[in-house]
Amino acid sequence: MRIVIVGAGLAGTQLARILIEKKHDIAIIEANEERARHVSNRLDCMVLQDEGNSISALEEAGIARADALVCVTESDEVNMIICGLAARYPKLLKIARVRNDEYVRRNFQNQVDGASMGIDFFVHPDVEAARTVLDAVEHGAVGNILSFADTPYQLGAIDVPAASSFNGLLLKDFHTVFEGESLITLVNRKGESILPTGTTRLQQGDRIYLLAREEELNRGFTLAGGQEKPLRKIGIVGGGRLGSLIAAGLLKKENRREPDREPGKTDEAGTGGKKTRGFFSFLKTLISGSLKKIVIIEQDYGLCKELSARFPEALILNEDISDESFVTEERLDDLDLIVTATEHQELNIITAVYLKSRGVARAIAMVTGSGYTAIARQLGVDVIIPMKSVVVDSILSKLMGGGVKGVHRIGDGEVGTLEIDISPGCPAEGRALKDFRLPEGALVMLVNRETEPDFIPRGNYVYTAGHRLILIAKNGTEGELEKIFGAPK
Repeated sequence: MRIVIVGAGLAGTQLARILIEKKHDIAIIEANEERARHVSNRLDCMVLQDEGNSISALEEAGIARADALVCVTESDEVNMIICGLAARYPKLLKIARVRNDEYVRRNFQNQVDGASMGIDFFVHPDVEAARTVLDAVEHGAVGNILSFADTPYQLGAIDVPAASSFNGLLLKDFHTVFEGESLITLVNRKGESILPTGTTRLQQGDRIYLLAREEELNRGFTLAGGQEKPLRKIGIVGGGRLGSLIAAGLLKKENRREPDREPGKTDEAGTGGKKTRGFFSFLKTLISGSLKKIVIIEQDYGLCKELSARFPEALILNEDISDESFVTEERLDDLDLIVTATEHQELNIITAVYLKSRGVARAIAMVTGSGYTAIARQLGVDVIIPMKSVVVDSILSKLMGGGVKGVHRIGDGEVGTLEIDISPGCPAEGRALKDFRLPEGALVMLVNRETEPDFIPRGNYVYTAGHRLILIAKNGTEGELEKIFGAPK
């Protein structure tokens, strides 16, 4: 694919690097001279130092023959204007990163009414991050959780400490300690991603990725040494957009349904669900009724007044979280979970670590990029969510052609999960899994079917058109997998 990216910030650069590794033809437009020079020296692609809302710059970047346009500048309005300028190219896929809730809601309503703002997908960073937080909270915030559309299975990242039941265990014996249908899909060991076999022996310090049904996944965390504890009192540090969305999800706000979607259409949230839902449809009931108390800590007084009006059932504290006396006075150490969601990643990490040292059971910290993830994990933060990586994964899911419906990078980023539909007449159709060789570094984890239960396939599974596969695959194999499972050309 030829893809034009406007904006060479962290998200734009990270996206470009991944797409270049996947052999896509990339052109970047960046207005800032220093940033453009920096990217040009580090990425093997065309880089133009120009304004993205310049028609001449778009034309020079090859917009006329491009397959997709991705706008990730720091301005919502600029991103939307650039997509509007590209409206003359009807076959061009247009994606805009937009943080303003009203723009997103209006675009969704326009689509329901048959109108459009000319943008195929909005990517809302806070919505994507909040969805990830709520998935983690649903499982006790014991580790990062990856959910898949329309399936009860989830993929959990579980650390293996010395006292774990998994330490020293051969994978062929895994089911002797973990009953139920499950699959160890990946082992991350000392920075290396390993696609395991039955002879792989788990070690202290490994991070394993366990695929299991939602109700069974928590047992995997418990066997690994985690302690199950109900999350009845949750603190959120930062009451901005992200903190508000997390609070709304925990307090079950704004839950609503929209009309059925047309066949083949993804929902506005990009989940590929069977129903078209509002962009904020992830604010579903995730937490049981036993959850009684939400505490939001925000330093800005005006914002606290808004939060009090919006969330009357929550305790809003207008305080500085870095004030040690405040932590003691308000007894924040009796929280079951702290979610640090300010705009400052260092503060988020330090706050999470400090409150855990004071007795808070679990901590979720938001960071800007993946660079701080390993550091925060070593310091004891239970769940770390890199905002830019979440946004990039969402964009990648929308860029994938053919039957690919979802992309999420895991481990050290060299491996990812794919959701891909089996097309009629594809090379794999009618072949048994054990008899049809996939590219090296690819593994079928799960088979998702419309009208029958999902299952983890064994060797005798026959690839069937209409089934959706969830695979784990090393970077660079996506093109081959699309050829294997996509519609014949």
